[in-house]
Amino acid sequence: MADMDLSDIRVIDSHIHQWDPFRTPREFSRTAKLLRMLPIPIDWAKRVAPRRDREFVGDPTAYANPYLPANYRADADGVPVESIVHIEVGWTGKGTLARADETKWVAGLPFGGDNPALGAIIGSADPAAPDFALLLDAHRAASTLLRGIRAHVAHHPDSDVRPYASHEGALATKEFLDGFAALAERGLSFEAWVYSHALPDVTALAERYPEVPIVLDHLATPAGIFGPVGKRTGRNPSLRRELFIRWRDDLTALAEKPNVVAKVSGLMMPILGHQVPPRGTPTPVPVLLDRISPLITHAYDVFGADRLLWGSNFPVDKPITTIADSAEVIAAAITDHGGGRDELEKIFRTNAQRTYRIES
Repeated sequence: MADMDLSDIRVIDSHIHQWDPFRTPREFSRTAKLLRMLPIPIDWAKRVAPRRDREFVGDPTAYANPYLPANYRADADGVPVESIVHIEVGWTGKGTLARADETKWVAGLPFGGDNPALGAIIGSADPAAPDFALLLDAHRAASTLLRGIRAHVAHHPDSDVRPYASHEGALATKEFLDGFAALAERGLSFEAWVYSHALPDVTALAERYPEVPIVLDHLATPAGIFGPVGKRTGRNPSLRRELFIRWRDDLTALAEKPNVVAKVSGLMMPILGHQVPPRGTPTPVPVLLDRISPLITHAYDVFGADRLLWGSNFPVDKPITTIADSAEVIAAAITDHGGGRDELEKIFRTNAQRTYRIES
């Protein structure tokens, strides 16, 4: 493992989540409140949850509690994070424009001071919805830091891999494609989180709307690439190899679209097939580096250092790793592959600064 040092880089974490399930309406608020009210051990609750939820979250502890700027600051100890990008997560308020309330809520959190600054916000909105343009304007009115939106379009052909859309192909519907134009009209970006089989849909979207910046989250989450999940996904080395080859080829095709950048983030999500270690004992860095390096190096080869961004995906990745270890793994994989200080500066800072128009 090559020597790497991020201490002199003012890091921008391009992908974190903030939530308070007790005071804001989240998809998991009801469960969090129930766990707080009832004397049910969190590990018992984990055992009785649906399998597809267990495999996705790994450890529900973070979802059962608030995750706010001070929590992130503590988790980021040892990494010189200057600012963060908040990515929407599961806001379920009432009314057609309620999702803009998350943007307003995040903008009012105590970032700055002892905590990293809030550099940008990605809100939640569905381009297929008839009120999409109105919701975009409501997000923009809620905060000048809004830079784009993420839609819940992730769906997997294995029904036991947790879906985030009611059907597959959500990116390719006429309603979605027609509504997407409102992003271009407002100079906003699109945060594309999909499972890896849907990469061709992201490529088609980027080709249809070359004027819209598209950020691929988590290198498209190839579920089961490190171990079995769902009913049949990643069940043996042969299937995992097939998954890797398809992911590799589809990512290569997507990288040909100049309006797309990719995040080397979320690579420690349990749904990839990582074994979840006992709470408080993260997977060792050498193990993670050996496991995920082929994904990072291929992304580096096809996107280049100018079009990759690092994000911790905290607290979603917390069952597997720490923020410091996540950053170390990504930096080590890049330096082992020939990248140097300039490349790390781009991946850990300046690419996010440019993509999300974050002021110095």
